[in-house]
Amino acid sequence: MSKMRTGLFAGSFNPFTIGHKSIVERTLAICDRVVVAVGYNPAKPAEDAEKRVETIRSIFAGEPRVEAVLYSGLTVEFARKCGADFMVRGVRGVNDFEYERNLAEVNLRISGIETLLMPALPELSFVSSSMVRELADNGYDVSRFLPAPGSDKQ
Repeated sequence: MSKMRTGLFAGSFNPFTIGHKSIVERTLAICDRVVVAVGYNPAKPAEDAEKRVETIRSIFAGEPRVEAVLYSGLTVEFARKCGADFMVRGVRGVNDFEYERNLAEVNLRISGIETLLMPALPELSFVSSSMVRELADNGYDVSRFLPAPGSDKQ
């Protein structure tokens, strides 16, 4: 029997967007389990991060291969702790690629864990958490950029 392969998709996910959901779904095509890890700073209240974890759990409520958890500290340390075979990072464009490639190299050198850089689908490449937050802060309806709870069943 072969070992179950686990991918770790970590970030702040503030908020978790349709772009993030796409990365999780596409990662499920190449591994058995995806751990979506919401990072937080322990010096700050964890309530907002805990709400993000609950939101992600509700989005993937019908998908037992997706687990949403809270973590702090270095991502590579958490990757080891949760038994990840690789880390997954979404890449929207050239700027993301440069940053993520360098981070992947450092993480590989200090942990031996590979990083899979997954390009965003072209139709989602403009969606970012910061853009969604800014629109929401200015009163715009951002629901088209956010997955609905239980939307993994569609």
